Amino acid sequence: MVNAGIQPWLFEVEPYSGESLSHYLGRFRHANHLTVSALGVATGLGGIFIKRLEHFHLNPFPTAKQIADLASYIGIDPQKVQGMLPAQGVAIKLEPSRLCAACYAEVPYHRLAWQYKQTSGCEKHRLRLLSECPKCKKRFGIPALWHGACNRCGMTFEAMQIMQKSF
Repeated sequence: MVNAGIQPWLFEVEPYSGESLSHYLGRFRHANHLTVSALGVATGLGGIFIKRLEHFHLNPFPTAKQIADLASYIGIDPQKVQGMLPAQGVAIKLEPSRLCAACYAEVPYHRLAWQYKQTSGCEKHRLRLLSECPKCKKRFGIPALWHGACNRCGMTFEAMQIMQKSF
């Protein structure tokens, strides 16, 4: 017999500064062996809600209660979750996901700022953002599913930096 009062423990995953919620949720789900549906059930928010977050589909924008419920389950402050979302009304590219391979090589995570429509390049490295693998031309999938390499040919994001163009 299973005791329904026992709460499962979870691995804590600390968000990076400027990390997109999509990438963070992917890292959290991976660390805790959770599917989108399982995380949706566990948070009480539903798998479709979690999938919308991972795909940057933020219309309607998450409510304060939804953000608080998600934050409570994943064990981080609701303000940190809010910070991983674009401000309401800020235009973002839904797809393809974009990447500065040089930044990713330094610290491997997807920066929310890369998805802003007005962002065309990395100010730090003065490189244009990539939206596809420079080797096989496969467009990058959602950051929640990133594992540091192209899903088609396996070229690492780190190796892609030599193929990024200056701006």
